[in-house]
Amino acid sequence: MKTIKVKKGEILQRKGDLNAKIYVVQKGLLRSYTIDHKGKEYIFVFAPEGWIIADAVESDEPCDFYVEALEDSELIVREKDFSQFEANAKAIAKRILVLQRRIIMLMSYSGLERYEHFIETYPNLLKRVPQRMIASYLGITPEALSKAKGDKIRFSKK
Repeated sequence: MKTIKVKKGEILQRKGDLNAKIYVVQKGLLRSYTIDHKGKEYIFVFAPEGWIIADAVESDEPCDFYVEALEDSELIVREKDFSQFEANAKAIAKRILVLQRRIIMLMSYSGLERYEHFIETYPNLLKRVPQRMIASYLGITPEALSKAKGDKIRFSKK
């Protein structure tokens, strides 16, 4: 286990890399994402302070995700050793819960409901993450995100 500082834009892990690490965010913001065969990017999860970000593959298998610093960040880096999970059970449970709810959201929510869910899950990220990344995370176009934001403003005034 070691602590590192990374700069905004630094890629910590690339899809296909072996020996994935576990990153605990002390300060800053990370994201994990994938790029499909057509070149379209899909954000899987954001990891602000206090969150863990890791690829779920075994440590000797190729990674599914890229991991990138969205801000200058301070991280604890751990080897992927599943015995370490006991010490981080609360953070891991939070990540699993967020992912579980995200899957349900993507299957059944409207654009407005997805945006509201994002705000509830990540209340401090609206000014830290570009709108195009929020749209990617929500699985909608930037135009649909603008519409959802406009709908939220209209509905909140009633």
